[in-house]
Amino acid sequence: MTDSASSDPIRMLHFADTHIGMENYGRTDPETGLSSRVMDFLKRMEEMIDYARTHDVDLVVFAGDAFKSRNPSPTFQREFAYRVQDLARMAPVVLLVGNHDLPMIEKRASSIEIYDTLNVPNTILGRDYAVHEIETKRGPVMVATAPYPVRSLLREIDTPHASTIAEIDALLEQQLDRTLRALADQVTGIDRPRVLTGHFSVTGAVLGSERSVMLGRDVMVMLSTIADPVWDYVALGHIHKHQCLTLGRADAPPVVYSGSLERIDFGEEGDEKGFCWVELARGSTAWRFIPAACRPFVTLRVDVRGAGDPTQIALEAIARHDLDSAVVRMIITADPESDLLLNERAIQHALIDAGANHVAALQRSVERPARLRLGATPEGLTPVELLERYLATKEVPADRVSLLLDHAREIFEQED
Repeated sequence: MTDSASSDPIRMLHFADTHIGMENYGRTDPETGLSSRVMDFLKRMEEMIDYARTHDVDLVVFAGDAFKSRNPSPTFQREFAYRVQDLARMAPVVLLVGNHDLPMIEKRASSIEIYDTLNVPNTILGRDYAVHEIETKRGPVMVATAPYPVRSLLREIDTPHASTIAEIDALLEQQLDRTLRALADQVTGIDRPRVLTGHFSVTGAVLGSERSVMLGRDVMVMLSTIADPVWDYVALGHIHKHQCLTLGRADAPPVVYSGSLERIDFGEEGDEKGFCWVELARGSTAWRFIPAACRPFVTLRVDVRGAGDPTQIALEAIARHDLDSAVVRMIITADPESDLLLNERAIQHALIDAGANHVAALQRSVERPARLRLGATPEGLTPVELLERYLATKEVPADRVSLLLDHAREIFEQED
């Protein structure tokens, strides 16, 4: 799309996937009692709110997934509510229901339904496929809401009892396509800026590590369905990697995933995080991505095979990197001889002294003959150690092993 032709476009903030409650790689903040990682996400929201205030926001669109879980603690709900209230004092706020906001049981309220129940001023809950006419200080806007589709659409589909999961998914995608096209029909001919906000996966999008935190099966939306000139901007959530799916196309509106405000895990180590600032005008919308100063994730890879002093090599690698405030994992490739010489405590201390906020893992990948990989006495190993040895026999890449072990530890801790 070209730059806005209007002299006074509507200023819109688009963000998504705050996942309040994500505590991986954190420690307790003594001032708040919350995990330092939870505070990271809340601070990114505060920085975004300051930007919106400074730039005189007219409309806020939150494209879903407020919390990590469907049943957030009252503390997490309170902290999110404080920040929604700050936004709502400045402009109308559209709160779209994402998959992490949906309850496990039919007819129970979503985790953000309280804003509608209490008629919180200047908030609009996007729990249905509907078009909302919203008044802003710079004029009216048409906003169509498309929440995460499974629960709301299944009721409308007549699925034969013998249908397979694949057949049900196909019917669901067809129904979703029809529903989205019907929303476009409702705004056609209305001479006002038009926004579609949705929480789903779109064909052609590049996936991030949200696959590791998604709940339930996913439904795909065809890009051609929503890249419709009837819309001036399509504000998406669900995929954590920021991207515009129609970049460079003059025949389609910006179809944009804002991405998450903070990194979830090492799968997002290289991803830029932030939110989108949109100058909305009918037929002529401009937008830009505003990067957030989120916490760095750093992976250090060191090969000490054959080294006489492997610990020194690891320490020198640490000294070469800026680890200030970072979540760090170190993957050391060794042979049996160099592995015996490694001083893990010295390496841990060096990482902390270098400014690391959290040492997520100090992983030692030791090359051993295949017949020795599982070891002779597995009975004394912990479940995580057994899993690590199993993955080693399968020659799973080291970065993938680290991610799988992180999630395994969470599962085992919950079982305890």
